[in-house]
Amino acid sequence: MAWTTEQRYRRYEDWTAEEVQHIKENIAKSPWRASYHVEPQTGLLNDPNGFSYFDGKWVLFYQNFPFGAAHGLKCWVQLESDDLVHFTETGLRVLPDTALDRHGAYSGSAMQFDDQLFLFYTGNVRDENWVRHPYQIGALLDKAGNLEKIDRILIEQPEEATDHFRDPQIFNYKGQFYAIVGSQNLDRQGYIKLYKAVDNDYTNWEAVGNLDFANDKTAYMMECPNLVFIHDQPVLLYCPQGLSKEVLDYDNIYPNMYKIGQSFDINQAKIVDPSPLQNLDYGFECYATQAFNAPDGRALAVSWLGLPDVAYPSDRFDHQGVFSLVKELTLQEGRLYQYPVAAMQDLRGPAQVLTNQTHTENSYELELDLAADTQSEIVLFADADGKGLRIRFDTQAGQVTVDRKEAGEPFALDFGSSRSCSIDRKAAKANIFIDKSVFEIFINKGEKVFSGRVFPQEDQKGIFIAQGSPTGTYYELDYGRKAH
Repeated sequence: MAWTTEQRYRRYEDWTAEEVQHIKENIAKSPWRASYHVEPQTGLLNDPNGFSYFDGKWVLFYQNFPFGAAHGLKCWVQLESDDLVHFTETGLRVLPDTALDRHGAYSGSAMQFDDQLFLFYTGNVRDENWVRHPYQIGALLDKAGNLEKIDRILIEQPEEATDHFRDPQIFNYKGQFYAIVGSQNLDRQGYIKLYKAVDNDYTNWEAVGNLDFANDKTAYMMECPNLVFIHDQPVLLYCPQGLSKEVLDYDNIYPNMYKIGQSFDINQAKIVDPSPLQNLDYGFECYATQAFNAPDGRALAVSWLGLPDVAYPSDRFDHQGVFSLVKELTLQEGRLYQYPVAAMQDLRGPAQVLTNQTHTENSYELELDLAADTQSEIVLFADADGKGLRIRFDTQAGQVTVDRKEAGEPFALDFGSSRSCSIDRKAAKANIFIDKSVFEIFINKGEKVFSGRVFPQEDQKGIFIAQGSPTGTYYELDYGRKAH
């Protein structure tokens, strides 16, 4: 289906009950609905928003266009969790229903103040000439689930910025509240703007300056910037759209990157001695990662496993997009590690020795041990002919390669069907999470990560060892299983 602008921005109340029911019936036919990853009840899921801790629970929102696999009139949908693994929708939505967000509730963040959760987001508004006006606005959520929007703009568009000015992230640095906003200057270069909450009032913001992080100035927009601190070291995660591949090579249409600083000089709006730019995820789909420092100090992150401007096979069933597993971010010997929270292990069934096998559901975890100076290849989502998602581990050359060209329905072929990254030339470990149409691969407990989607055929439900003798453990994963 080709979506027109009129259809994308049709008001929610204009969709009939019959149309919504038809969408639900179509989604029910999909063979690719995930088991333990968050995905939309209907329509499109994209950016994670408002990741926070409030009233004794983890809170997370997903940006949603409810009426099909298209980027249209967006809202936020609230999720709650007590373990960062099992998420439940509450029914609360941040709707595009005011003069400041009538063309979409775009991305943002959240933080608890007193007994309320402050939601900080971009209101998307178009004028009669379809010119965009981005407003950084807010809302307050109380413990009873009542939402009240703040009826004024909290951060105005800077004079030096184009209408690409969005995605505010609020953070606490040494007792003072700040926010960063993704921006584009008048020379069409991406940058990040830093703001300070005057007297720690979340409704009163003043500019500190443009964040200095050794910006190479080749990207045309910095989307979804997030700043977290791990043992006082700043880690900046962001999506530099249009980044020159001479700065850092990447294969996806848009990358998700990060830099690690040695310290943070707030007076100069500067990340001191930032590392070279690094790829956050070496797979096919990882974007708009949102991270925050939890009350206990941990840096937690979740990503959209999808990309803008890419069509997916699930589109014909009126759904698109999933979230990654929630990952904890740590620094080890100057490297950023990201690994699923410990509660993921509660989903495990009994441990089984890895063998060639076929199962009824693609819903499991593999833990592989890869000896030094070996080459091995494993095929997941495998059919009887050994076609599927091929993962090659080469500890001789120090490389991992993931190839999805034989895994189900092809898509996004303009961006290639394989991805690789380097690893140290020594024994390695891999934890692989498979969920119907999702894969997440963590090398050496999160030193390197590959995430992506495949849309397997009905008979692609096997595990096949194609080369070498990798040893490991197979766990069925059951989302209904919780620790007690």
